[in-house]
Amino acid sequence: MAGKEPLLGTLKACVLELQTAGSDPINDDSPCLTSLCDVIEMILRKGIKSGVLGIKRRDYWHWIEDLPQHDTCGRVSHLSVMIQNTVSCTKVRTAQGKGRFFLRLALNRKAIAAAAQHLQHTQRLLEWYDPLFSVLGNEEHLEPFLSLLLVVSQSNFALDLLNSSFLDESWLLPVCAIYQTVPCRELGMVLRYVEGRVFVVEILPDSQTEVDEIVLAGDLIDEINGVSLRHAYNGQAGTELGKLKGEPLVFRIIRWRWKDGEVFRPLMPYLRGVQERVPNFQLQQTPRNQESDQDRPQQDGRLLYFVKYLGQATVGMFGGKEVLDVGITKVQKQNFVPRDVLLDIKETELAVKDKATSKVLFHYLYPEISSVGRRVDNKKVFALCAVEKEGAVDMNSFNCFVFETPTQIECEEVIKRIAAGFKHTEWFV
Repeated sequence: MAGKEPLLGTLKACVLELQTAGSDPINDDSPCLTSLCDVIEMILRKGIKSGVLGIKRRDYWHWIEDLPQHDTCGRVSHLSVMIQNTVSCTKVRTAQGKGRFFLRLALNRKAIAAAAQHLQHTQRLLEWYDPLFSVLGNEEHLEPFLSLLLVVSQSNFALDLLNSSFLDESWLLPVCAIYQTVPCRELGMVLRYVEGRVFVVEILPDSQTEVDEIVLAGDLIDEINGVSLRHAYNGQAGTELGKLKGEPLVFRIIRWRWKDGEVFRPLMPYLRGVQERVPNFQLQQTPRNQESDQDRPQQDGRLLYFVKYLGQATVGMFGGKEVLDVGITKVQKQNFVPRDVLLDIKETELAVKDKATSKVLFHYLYPEISSVGRRVDNKKVFALCAVEKEGAVDMNSFNCFVFETPTQIECEEVIKRIAAGFKHTEWFV
């Protein structure tokens, strides 16, 4: 008779914690997720025998990928599809990483018990486990383990499967961010490659990346427009960007800072490698432009400006800075009642929202903005010209939008931020 298995008691406690947590769906921020995955992995590993002649070291992924690929009717099984999804994941290479990716995928698809059930009915694979020391090879332990997995399968999981680039090394997952930016001549990120990972070591002043205020020195580029850079060769990021010239860019960024504010622990060996290659490298705490603007309202990490919208006027077929003076004069003569608005300078566009309701009044992508500036007689009033969206495409009609800021300094800051946004933008016909 088998004795009491401590790991099953630990798993039962994790399942109870999962049920009482009350979060639905369960995501990567759930405090009980890591302990749940960790104990399931320990159970899957306990008592597994070595390979032929004891030479090859086995892990639970090895029997998972060796499970029958078809059901009793000859159709490709749901489990087989998950195995193929795991094999095709470019962010994991080791048996440990693939096993962990598979477990997270199985949690999402409510199929965590299916693999163990298939193992139960595949005798040649079940024999990988020692009947005395394992859970899966012991009938008395296997049944309660399957029962607990079936309970886990009743919960709803919404785990970010793209956040997989550190599963080879750790169950601890980094904080990720999405950085979207317009087509531009130069992003302004200085990169270094360390053991197949692409680090941002510097953000150049006045560059598009500095304007967007998303990426910090020390962050890791995980993907560019869906292309994984988990095992990047030197120069691969530049090669991918060259293929995407003229297209909007979407970066998946891994933050150097973890949820507790400290350095993400699995990154530390890589950061030491960066320091060896770039002696003056330092982790960037905040975007440069935000260091002196901590009191300004923010939304999703972006600075917002409270300004007054004074109105708009059509300025004809030319939208250069020469017409800004004409546009401001036209608006001032309209005697439009000023409206309190929020100016949201985003990564790829500028949006104007009603201050009271947050309703978007209008927005423009940077390639649609042709000029921005102010007059010398009132340095708190500025204007921007943008292409008329509702006019015929071949008319090239421009509108001039006029605003007033609380101070001259803020007016200058807003102009610089907008100008930097479309200054770096490339125009393509």
